[in-house]
Amino acid sequence: MVDAIAGPGIGIFPRFLDEAQVTALRQDFAALPPWQLTPAGIGREQTHHTNERIRTDKTRWLEADSPAQRDYQTLMAGLQQQMNRQLFMGLKDYECHYALYQAGDFYKKHLDAFRGRGNRRLTTVVYLNEHWQDDDGGELLVYPEKGKAVLHRVRPEAGTLVCFLSELFPHEVLPARRERLSIAGWFRIDDPLAPALLP
Repeated sequence: MVDAIAGPGIGIFPRFLDEAQVTALRQDFAALPPWQLTPAGIGREQTHHTNERIRTDKTRWLEADSPAQRDYQTLMAGLQQQMNRQLFMGLKDYECHYALYQAGDFYKKHLDAFRGRGNRRLTTVVYLNEHWQDDDGGELLVYPEKGKAVLHRVRPEAGTLVCFLSELFPHEVLPARRERLSIAGWFRIDDPLAPALLP
């Protein structure tokens, strides 16, 4: 993973989570009261709002209030430590949420951070969908920083991790044809005006 971020700036890792970890997180999500899921927004702080022309999924932030959430966040803390130790990225904290896409839900092409205008530095997406088929839709399309050709097309299969530099890769989620569950997260730095890390 360190090599992927140091090189092209993106990596796709099947079986990052094993079956037991996926099951624990799916059960954790299923135990959440429905009212805790809220329509996902775009923008941050004063500019945060919902826009169903851009995204239609629902989210719930992980707050380490269950064993499954704590285990996952401990795993991410280990990744943060390695990235800082080997790439000197200066990652300070990690935020993440469950993202539920019901049939027909999507997220249009976007960037997770704009150069010099945010503190998200490294994006992670982990999928929790068992037995996903090609005709289930919901693929993640990742684009190069410049250009319209698809760089990666990722099927949201259980256990797969996608990790990339937040400022460099526009991406979108195609409409799902069945319920699709993931954990989207971001490693952040303290200074939102810090220079971007280039691969």
